[in-house]
Amino acid sequence: MKTLTRIMAVFAALTALVSCNREPSFWLGADLGWITEYESYGHKFYNKDGVEMECTALMKELGLNAVRHRVWVDPSAHGGWCSKEDLLVKCQRAKALDMAIMVDFHYSDWWADPQKQNIPASWSGHSYEQMKEDLAAHTIEVLTYLKDNGIEPKWIQVGNETRNGFLWTVESNEYGWPKLDENGNTTIIESMGHVDRNPEQYAGLFAAGYDACKQIFPDAIVMVHLDNGFDKDLYDYNLGVLKAGGANWDMIGMSLYPYWAMDGGFRDDAETTITDCIENIRYVSEKFGCDVMIVETGFLVDESKPEVLEEGRRQLARVIRECIEETDGHCKGVFYWEPQTDGVWKPASYAALGWNAYDKGAFKNGKATIILDPFKE
Repeated sequence: MKTLTRIMAVFAALTALVSCNREPSFWLGADLGWITEYESYGHKFYNKDGVEMECTALMKELGLNAVRHRVWVDPSAHGGWCSKEDLLVKCQRAKALDMAIMVDFHYSDWWADPQKQNIPASWSGHSYEQMKEDLAAHTIEVLTYLKDNGIEPKWIQVGNETRNGFLWTVESNEYGWPKLDENGNTTIIESMGHVDRNPEQYAGLFAAGYDACKQIFPDAIVMVHLDNGFDKDLYDYNLGVLKAGGANWDMIGMSLYPYWAMDGGFRDDAETTITDCIENIRYVSEKFGCDVMIVETGFLVDESKPEVLEEGRRQLARVIRECIEETDGHCKGVFYWEPQTDGVWKPASYAALGWNAYDKGAFKNGKATIILDPFKE
């Protein structure tokens, strides 16, 4: 009897150990790409008790278990932020806290998004074959640098919000932002991987990035990332182009911003936006045979209106809940984009460029608002 009791005790202990070491079935994360720049301007962060904390550690205290960090090719003209060296500093903080890491390659010297995917200056004018080599070499360089310093990302994005493909340059103003014509359109002045103009090259460039990621981190989950997660036609078309061109990916990353969906005239209300995104997660996971993650989301902040904050909290809670309960297990996480941003605060470097404050952050005076409560709940 004593022997049986001992066996049962050992079994219980082993079960507890395995349970403690098991990965989360759902990831709660944040893109914290701005934190080192914020710190350089003296911006500080505090927990609910008013105790000053480093931002990554504060996020863990708020219930998050993962971080996402972008990397630019040559950001020397923009303060050097989001270089591979800056990336390493931020990843080391996450590793020390046992938080999973996502690396987001923009393949540009600055911001890359649906409106612009500017070719890095040092790659401009190169042939398609050379640019594939450029992309692969940059990917390998950054990931090798992380690996040599003890960092192993769980997820790697090949491109950021590549709705229109990547590696195409638009005419820009003196601040580096796209020039818009009277209809709000940009002018493309160099195109290598645009999804409409160069579909086969878009797929080939993505494949080069995928292979480079696997060369350094064979077990990493390599992602394709598109915006407007509610737009099934967008995902059908873009991912279809990649598939037709022979490109592979392991997971689909989505951006979901209900406010901008309404502001851009894509959807009439936030509830429909979220409903359509959850439906699209189910759709693409089945059609393309892979899991999905919401790698960017954010909700409107207005510190003067508590009802706006409450609505943001409610919407985030709904997104997390339905991603867990209504996607047949195929949605693996939700990441908030730059939650540590105060609605009225922005880095001085961006203020100098005429950039508006980011009003989807979830902090006020360095402390988290109720919008982030669902991560703890």
